[in-house]
Amino acid sequence: MKAFLEKIRTPQEGVTSKYILTTVGFILFGFALGVFQKWIDGTASNYFPMIFQQLDIRNYFGRLAIWILLGTTISVYSKSPLRASINTFSFMISMLAGYYLYCNYVLGFLPKTYMMIWVVIACISFFMAYICWYAKGKGIIAIIISGTIIGVLFAQAFNLNPLQGFYMYDFMEVITWITCILILYRKPKEFALELGISFIVAIAFQLIMPHWG
Repeated sequence: MKAFLEKIRTPQEGVTSKYILTTVGFILFGFALGVFQKWIDGTASNYFPMIFQQLDIRNYFGRLAIWILLGTTISVYSKSPLRASINTFSFMISMLAGYYLYCNYVLGFLPKTYMMIWVVIACISFFMAYICWYAKGKGIIAIIISGTIIGVLFAQAFNLNPLQGFYMYDFMEVITWITCILILYRKPKEFALELGISFIVAIAFQLIMPHWG
């Protein structure tokens, strides 16, 4: 199995101290982002610049797309699939810690049920990050993985139901989808196959899980 996976993408060697510093950096970044997100939630919308209101930044951070993009970015640029899992989970769980500590100690309430849903998602991210790391690898498996990631974000950016007509859900989700395409871009022929897979995944995703945004 190890030899098979290394044909898709080979892990890189690194210095342990640098790995630790990188993970600590993701923990601090995640915690700060969690606090920032909850601060936005607890602040009146007219307090922010008009561009923040028009782009609906407050609700954007409350949806999955941005977290899928951040998790994917952390994963594919890690040195190995295990490092991808550790870094992504550390980021996600520290983000939730910052978010709900601010919620509890500053705003004075703690939505435990909603919190547990996100904790489960953070735990799942550990395993998903391991798989996502191979999205920047070679061969059909890497193309399928990257196409699946792009497809899930595509489904959150546009309505693909022909009976309802094609339209954009939210501008920020479109930006998120485009950013993911740039990160996972491949050679032209592979890129065409990647986008084809993403379209199939997006349609299937919307059939199974209608848009919640």
